[in-house]
Amino acid sequence: MPPIQPIVTHMFTADPRAHVFEGRLYVYPSHDIEAGVPENDEGDHFDMRDCHVLSMDEVGGEVTDHGVALRVEDIPWAGRQLWSNDAAYKDGTYYLYFPLKDRSDVFRIGVATSTSPAGPFTPEPEPIPGSFSIDPCVFRDRDGTHYMYFGGLWGGQLQRWRTGTYDPTVPRDPMDDGPALGPRIARLADDMKHFAEPVREITIVDEQGQPVRQQDRKRRFFEACWMHTYRGTYYLSYSTGDTHLLVYATGDNPYGPFTYRGVILTPVLGWTTHHSILEFKGKWWLFYHDSSLSGGKTHLRSVKVRELRYREDGAIEQMEGMDVAS
Repeated sequence: MPPIQPIVTHMFTADPRAHVFEGRLYVYPSHDIEAGVPENDEGDHFDMRDCHVLSMDEVGGEVTDHGVALRVEDIPWAGRQLWSNDAAYKDGTYYLYFPLKDRSDVFRIGVATSTSPAGPFTPEPEPIPGSFSIDPCVFRDRDGTHYMYFGGLWGGQLQRWRTGTYDPTVPRDPMDDGPALGPRIARLADDMKHFAEPVREITIVDEQGQPVRQQDRKRRFFEACWMHTYRGTYYLSYSTGDTHLLVYATGDNPYGPFTYRGVILTPVLGWTTHHSILEFKGKWWLFYHDSSLSGGKTHLRSVKVRELRYREDGAIEQMEGMDVAS
């Protein structure tokens, strides 16, 4: 099988969030650059400063780069690091959700709007009240309700919100073996710019119904959660971070709890991966990234896509990250 190629090669892209809007496939990636910032576990070298929108009529077809959709300098409350974004649509308006550090160097989640899925997007003057951490994923349920899933450890600062208040003294990687921190969820208000309820923590449990432990590093949540449904079941997928796996858990409602089910993608070339899953033209697709185009530089990544398959019992077939990714 030939190597899977990046969907674009004229720039570095990562963290793809894919959606079907107006019958066309749109991808909302981060835009990796060589910022000259030394690499560290806080992710300072991921110093993205704008984001683009990509689109295509079919997977494998010609990809259109619609240009810059949002810049850090256009965001009134901006500090630094415009990380993974996601998009949603409601009542004639497209919404772009993005994490960004404020001027106190604390990650918040902002929202910007456009009349086109391709942007450009105009940001709101303030971040979403009560938002924090990184990696927003906005999921539209069957009844039309929108939910935001978010959170990421280490540089994503989720561990600093363990008590509900930001505490910069909390260690990056707690060494206890208590229950793992879970991603967060909140239902969005009708205006799509606020939370309609208090933020909740999601519980991920093992096959025996016990919460996954902090030191169970091949199953615990780290970052990059995504939500989709298949045959009536809710699939929460996420990255395990320093063990470099893309895994999933299932539940019967948007809030969980979710039961760990297995690995979707084994480690790719690069530090970790970040993804989205959707159905398009009768097939299911996994969008993800690796560092093959940059020769393994962890901060210069490229978006790729491959077909995702389910078994009859609803399990996702595991894919190997390195066999065709480098």
